[in-house]
Amino acid sequence: MSFPVPVLLKHRHFGEKGRTPLVILHGLLGSSRNWQTVARDLVDDFSVYALDLRNHGESPHSSEMNYAALAADVCAWLDREGLGAVHLLGHSMGGKTAMVLATRYPERLTSLTVVDIAPKDYDSHHRLEFDAMNAMNIDGIHSRKEADDALEKLGVKDWAMRQFLLTNLVRNDTEGTDNSQASYRWLIDLPSLTKALPVLVKNPLANGACFQGPTFFIRGEKSDFIHDADIPSIHRYFPNAKILNLANSGHNPHIEDREHFAALLKTQIL
Repeated sequence: MSFPVPVLLKHRHFGEKGRTPLVILHGLLGSSRNWQTVARDLVDDFSVYALDLRNHGESPHSSEMNYAALAADVCAWLDREGLGAVHLLGHSMGGKTAMVLATRYPERLTSLTVVDIAPKDYDSHHRLEFDAMNAMNIDGIHSRKEADDALEKLGVKDWAMRQFLLTNLVRNDTEGTDNSQASYRWLIDLPSLTKALPVLVKNPLANGACFQGPTFFIRGEKSDFIHDADIPSIHRYFPNAKILNLANSGHNPHIEDREHFAALLKTQIL
């Protein structure tokens, strides 16, 4: 049996290292950058580490993209940082990664918090967005405005979603200040993520997988990612799970209702 080869994850740290460690795993097409603001809300109570998962942010790219590999990366990162048991929080894809890590390596966790994702199969989330990014002629893009226009023409009509996708577009460092000569590239490993989509939308937990520790599932009441019908399955894998609701949030409570989301974390997992 072969085991995933970990990659060296990058991270951002917030707060004093002597405080209780809270490790944050972002969602698909996200990065540690998306969690900077809420991380700063938590520094009075935690030493916060926001990671870039493989093929995202500043972390290395790899053609191997599955939840076993993602969880192995996080375990290797914990070892490198010399961290013992931590509070682990994962959002969406990061939530599934956190579930796998919790059920396989429970000794690494003080508690588990899963944000707006359930242990189940999903439809091909972000399929439209991936199709648009792959169809975009990146060599013909010379400004972020051109990239935004291209994504809109390719079917991504929601402005906020386009801005989220464009956090993954970076200007090549070798270019000068003349925008007409600027060139751009995707920071993410778009080919590997596209190929992995059918795996990433599946339930990553095997039958019998279980984490007995303190567990919190936070769902946005305006989101359709966690239904009431999913709760029995959540409790099968995580018998001590609490389901916590945020009435004013959709799928991204750390952005849409940041103040209440941070307060919920402080009151529930401390």
